Amino acid sequence: MWIGFIEFDYLLGDVHSLKHKRSVIRPIVAEIRKRFAVSVAEVGHQDAHRRAMIGVGVVAADRAHVVDVLDEVERFAAGRPEVELLSARRRTIASTDV
Repeated sequence: MWIGFIEFDYLLGDVHSLKHKRSVIRPIVAEIRKRFAVSVAEVGHQDAHRRAMIGVGVVAADRAHVVDVLDEVERFAAGRPEVELLSARRRTIASTDV
């Protein structure tokens, strides 16, 4: 079994409140979950209204599938016009490594 994750660090544009931030981030999280059938959540910068960190997790039988899914998710995440992707950090591990 292979486990993969990727964390996206976003800079939000013209956002002036945590409520507005949620209205920007929630649709991104929901679309990633729906489109790619992965686990996804806001995992950092919860108290900052102009920054967001979204984490995505994938489990599959082979490493190639995990890498393919993470590649697709990263392309989708980088192409969002309402946010600026500052960085993406990923890792894949085998269950035998844990």
